[in-house]
Amino acid sequence: MALNTVSSERLSTNVKTSNLGTELSKKVGQSKNLIINGAFLIAERGTSSTTSGLATVDRFQQIHNGTDEAPTQAQVDVASGTTPYTNGFRKAFKITNGNQSGGAGVNDYIWIQTKLESQHIANSGWNYVSSSSYITLSFWVKSSVEQDFKGYLRSRDGTQLMYPFNTGTLTADTWTKITKSIPGNSSLQFDNDVNEGLQLNIGCFFGDNLTSAATAENAWATWNSSARAKVFTPTWYTTDNATFEITGVQLELGSVATDFEHRTVAEEALLCKRYYISSTDFHHICVNNGESDRWIRFMVEMRDAPTVTTSPTNSVSFSPQNQTKHGFAGNGSGSSLANFNMPWTADAEL
Repeated sequence: MALNTVSSERLSTNVKTSNLGTELSKKVGQSKNLIINGAFLIAERGTSSTTSGLATVDRFQQIHNGTDEAPTQAQVDVASGTTPYTNGFRKAFKITNGNQSGGAGVNDYIWIQTKLESQHIANSGWNYVSSSSYITLSFWVKSSVEQDFKGYLRSRDGTQLMYPFNTGTLTADTWTKITKSIPGNSSLQFDNDVNEGLQLNIGCFFGDNLTSAATAENAWATWNSSARAKVFTPTWYTTDNATFEITGVQLELGSVATDFEHRTVAEEALLCKRYYISSTDFHHICVNNGESDRWIRFMVEMRDAPTVTTSPTNSVSFSPQNQTKHGFAGNGSGSSLANFNMPWTADAEL
């Protein structure tokens, strides 16, 4: 067995990189926008998928159930000449509906979701237990179908609360900026930890078993999975290949929506890597017993010890071990004196 060593120069570089990533990860909660990847610049998993869940853009997922044909989630370009484009937005998150030939079922749904760490809310400066203290949500949205859409915030610590809202009736194929000023509530709780504290959910469609005519919009209420939004118009959902796009998602302290905080691609990428990393390393099995031990250090401190998946080439197997927020070890085995590439992912999503 051979233990590969890392030179002091390389180790110093890795440590510096990790420290940089840690400092940037602290930026959320200190800078204006609490949302990570709200301009959808980063898509480590891919740019298009029909999978429900995290499959394309980082930190945002499309969730669906009961569909006759799965919708497609994708990172797309914002068309030049549109108002989001002239405000500096180049990417958007787009949902393209499938053919829901069976109509709108009561348990059907398609929605967009992002999750925030509890500590990022707790340390944001928002006095969330006071009704006179506000955070403001803003985002750009475009639908190919003219109708009203629903969304909600959901707190996750203590007694869970929800804050339902609507977009108002959107003009088809026209970008519209949505702004919601959200007061605190004495029952809100956000623990100072790395666990899920707040969800933002933006609906393309919620079936009747998830909605209620009695749901009050623009007000906090106790979480109710059967009344998370007012009754949803099904027109978009029953339109084959209908589209729904968002960009410029921002959640900030205060009662007024200010200009979007554009981060560099490098900054946004490092913030995203706190939750998910996709990379490839090169290895060499350099002894006759066909083994190679490795320690791989993450470029940022991850939110928690991640689930690591490896896909080595050249008929080599590699077992990740000792996963921590800072890296993982592992043992590769295969033909002696073999070179191999090892694609790997580390997932510490909420």
